[in-house]
Amino acid sequence: MEDPKMQVYKDEQVVVIKDKYPKARHHWLVLPWTSISSLKAVTKEHLELLKHMHAVGEKVIADVAGSSKLRFRLGYHAIPSMSLLHLHVISQDFDSPCLKNKKHWNSFNTEYFLESQAVIEMVQEAGRVTVQDGMPELLKLPLRCHECQKLLPSIPQLKEHLRKHWPK
Repeated sequence: MEDPKMQVYKDEQVVVIKDKYPKARHHWLVLPWTSISSLKAVTKEHLELLKHMHAVGEKVIADVAGSSKLRFRLGYHAIPSMSLLHLHVISQDFDSPCLKNKKHWNSFNTEYFLESQAVIEMVQEAGRVTVQDGMPELLKLPLRCHECQKLLPSIPQLKEHLRKHWPK
């Protein structure tokens, strides 16, 4: 978080860093300076921060990849791999040598990936984030293309298939 070489953007509330193991051409993490352990710790008092994190994610997309035809998603892992609240901002090409296994793929392409706007709405309505049971099982689902829903037997075959969906 503190390493200036990894920082893409920072303000008084958040810092945006490049993901250490990016799963796509563009993969950033928006982290609040305030230490929040996870989505489970989020309450209504964090609502404005969540909205700010989302807005900053959108700003980074516009600033860094604005001229690109790539699509992006912003969201949180239901069960995060690191213990600080962080918003993923990820391009939908999934063109990365760090995308190596089914767990990586399914963590961004199933309901395991909670859309940022849905999280904001959940906190607005319920005052907290609730994660459904059975989330770890989603990581074991078959590999399915997020664009055309085709099932692929392996990560190498999925990656080859994804090329045909990339913007020309």
